[in-house]
Amino acid sequence: MIYVKARALAASVLASALLWAGNPAAAQGEAGQPQRLQAITLNAGMHNIRAEVALTPDQRQKGLMYRRDLGQYEGMLFVFEEPMPQCFWMKNTPTPLTIAFLADDGSIVNLADMKPFDESSHCSAKPVRFVLEMNQGWFAKRGIKAGFKLGGAPFKP
Repeated sequence: MIYVKARALAASVLASALLWAGNPAAAQGEAGQPQRLQAITLNAGMHNIRAEVALTPDQRQKGLMYRRDLGQYEGMLFVFEEPMPQCFWMKNTPTPLTIAFLADDGSIVNLADMKPFDESSHCSAKPVRFVLEMNQGWFAKRGIKAGFKLGGAPFKP
């Protein structure tokens, strides 16, 4: 049931993102330019997060590449079709990030700090469908660790 609702949410967000963009090139960004995607609100306790949603393979591949202006409460949520081990790197990404690998219920499986332009892989400790990238140190500054549960539409039963 959770899987069906998550897929429905992903389809809804994707449809809205396509309508919002109007021009697919504008949503994706040109080569060497950051992409801007439709955002949803997630929460980590009392903290609201404005998370742009990367749903398609192209959106997920580009992620936060070239982004220099990520706000304090902004991030990117990567949504995958099936739970599987997920690995990320920082190719063409100038902003230091912390990545949170999330279970279907929003619980943080593991966190990793990632250095700008580093092509080392950072992987989930188990198969996941959701991954959230935030400014480096965002989770640590708020005492958020593995096991903490984020809230928001993608994680509702």
